[in-house]
Amino acid sequence: MTGFVSLIGAGPGDPGLITAKGLDRLRVGDVVVFDALANPRLLKEAKPGARLIDVGKRGGDHKLTQDQTNALLVELAGEGLAVVRLKGGDPYLFGRGAEEAAYLSRHGVGCEVIPGITSGIAAPAYAGIPVTHRKVASTVTFVTGHEQPGKAETAVDYRSLAGLIAAGGTACFYMGIGQLPRIVASLTEHGLRCDMPAAVVQWGTRTKQRSVRGPLNGIEQLIKEAGISSPAIILVGEVAGLDEPGLDFFTGRPLFGQRVLVTRTRQQASGLSLGLEALGAEVFEAPTIEVVPPEDFDELDRAIGEIAGYDWLILTSGNGVEALADRLGALGFDARQLAGVKVAGVGEATVEMLRRRLGVRADFVPGRTMGEALAEEIIAKEGVGGKKVLLLRADIARPALPRLLCEAGAEVRELVVYQTRIVAGLPGDVMEALEAGGVDWVTFTSSSTASNLVELLGEKRDLLEGVKTASIGPVTSGTMGELGLGVTVEATESNVSGLIEALVGAVGACAQ
Repeated sequence: MTGFVSLIGAGPGDPGLITAKGLDRLRVGDVVVFDALANPRLLKEAKPGARLIDVGKRGGDHKLTQDQTNALLVELAGEGLAVVRLKGGDPYLFGRGAEEAAYLSRHGVGCEVIPGITSGIAAPAYAGIPVTHRKVASTVTFVTGHEQPGKAETAVDYRSLAGLIAAGGTACFYMGIGQLPRIVASLTEHGLRCDMPAAVVQWGTRTKQRSVRGPLNGIEQLIKEAGISSPAIILVGEVAGLDEPGLDFFTGRPLFGQRVLVTRTRQQASGLSLGLEALGAEVFEAPTIEVVPPEDFDELDRAIGEIAGYDWLILTSGNGVEALADRLGALGFDARQLAGVKVAGVGEATVEMLRRRLGVRADFVPGRTMGEALAEEIIAKEGVGGKKVLLLRADIARPALPRLLCEAGAEVRELVVYQTRIVAGLPGDVMEALEAGGVDWVTFTSSSTASNLVELLGEKRDLLEGVKTASIGPVTSGTMGELGLGVTVEATESNVSGLIEALVGAVGACAQ
C-alpha cells in the first residue's frame, strides 16, 4: 500500500461507526491526514509512529486550503508512504472526496475510496428519528445547506422538495444552521405547511449530542433557546414527529447528557471512561497521577529471584501486576517463576490483570476491595502465622495491610514495585469545561486522585463547587472529607463497576 492514498469516511462522530475496512487501513497507514469532524479518538488507532496531520476547518479557519490539502496528499504519496485521508462522514456526500480522488489520479497517485456512514442517516437515528418509515416516509433527500460561495441563486429546487416532503418524504439538510431562516422560508413559500414536524441534531452520535423537535415555523426559535449551533443536521418531514418505543435507544441511556470528569491514571482511565460512555455520559479525562518505576530495581530483582522462598505473594492493584510482569520479562523470567507461591489479589482489576498479563489465577481474593479486608480474611481463613509474605505495592500505599499481617505472626517483606506522581497539569479541555460550568460529576478512584486534583486546581478549586462527586469507597471518601470535598455518592462495591452503578443510581434518583 506504499505510495497510495486511502480516502476513508470516518463516520458521523461515534468512533465505533467507522467501517471495518476503514479501520484496517487506518491501522497500517504511515501518515493520517484528518478533518475537523473526524473523531480524535480514531487517531489513537493509527499505528505507532504514524504522522498525524490536521487539515480541518474550524469556525471558518482553514488549517490548509483544499488546494494545499490536495498537493499535500500527492507529496506524501510521492515519498512512498501509505497515506490515510480521514474525512468526517462519507468522503463523497457533500464532502470533497471526489475532487481529491480526481486530483490524485491526474497526478499519477493510486487511490481508493472507503465509504463512511453519513450523519444525515446516523444523527437522526441516534436522536430517535428514522429517516424513512413504512407508515409516513418513503423517500429521503439529502440537501446541502451550504452551497458553493458565489452562486447567484440556489441550485436547490425548493418547489419540488416541498412537494416531496408534503407527499411523505424526508429532507436532511447538511451544514444548514446558518441558512435555517432561508430554508424555512423557501419551503413554506412553496406550499409546505408551517407546522410540518422538523428537528435539528447537533453533534449527532456523540455523547454530547443534543437535539430539538418542533413545528417547522418554530424550529429556529427552539434552537436559539437550546443554544444549538453547528455542526448539525436539520430534518423536515413527518418522521421528525414520530415517538415510538425503542427509538430512544441512544438518548434513553441512564447517563445520557451527564458530563463526567474521570481522574484515574492515564493507563487506567479508558476502562472507566468506556463504561460511562456506553451508558451515555460525556467524559472528560483528567489523569491526576502517573505511574513511574521505582528509583532502582535491585531489591525487587533479588526478591523475584528468591520468590520460591515465600509462601504468599500479595498484589493490591492492576498497576502492581503490570509492573511485576514487566520486571519478570526484563529479568528473562515468566509466570513459571511464581510456581509454588500462593497469590492473593485485591479487587477485580488486579485479578483480571493477573490472568491477562501472567496467566495466573489468584488463590485468594477478599470479598471487599480493601487491603484491610484482605488481611482480615486471609488471617481468618488461611492463617499466616510463621508464613513469609512478599507484598508488592505502590510507594504511597497505606500501612494497615502489612501491619495487620505482622500482628498475626506473618513475616512480611514490603517492596515498592511502582511509584505514583502528580501530573504536571490538567488538560486544557478539562479546565475549559470546569470554567464553563460544563461538568456535572467528578469520579474519584483513590485518595491520591482526590488530593492531587485539589492540588492541581490550586486557587481554582472553587470550580468544583456545585459539581457532584462519586467515590469508589470509604477510604477515598475519608480523604475527600479531609479535603473539604463533599461525597455525593459512594460505591457499595469498591471497584469500577460499583462506582458506575452508584453513579447510575444517583442520576436516576435525581431524575425521579
